[in-house]
Amino acid sequence: MKLSISEARRRLPELVRRVRKNAGAKVEITVRDEVAAELRAALPEPEPGAAAKKLVELMRRLPKHRGRKTDISARVKEHLYGSAAKSR
Repeated sequence: MKLSISEARRRLPELVRRVRKNAGAKVEITVRDEVAAELRAALPEPEPGAAAKKLVELMRRLPKHRGRKTDISARVKEHLYGSAAKSR
């Protein structure tokens, strides 16, 4: 639905009720026949900690690392500066 800004001002309470009742509905507000704003229902917020739970779940499904573990921090200078860094 498209409405001019003046019409939207007059009918704002009705428009909010309509959008709230029907989550898929949206109202485009126009200024000089150009869409300037959109009124639609707010998205529900995820519960606190949902992202962390998803990450832990994803990590459990990943394959386990096989083979020898390497100590990256012991060779950081060699990695960054090349083999000449050993003599420093």
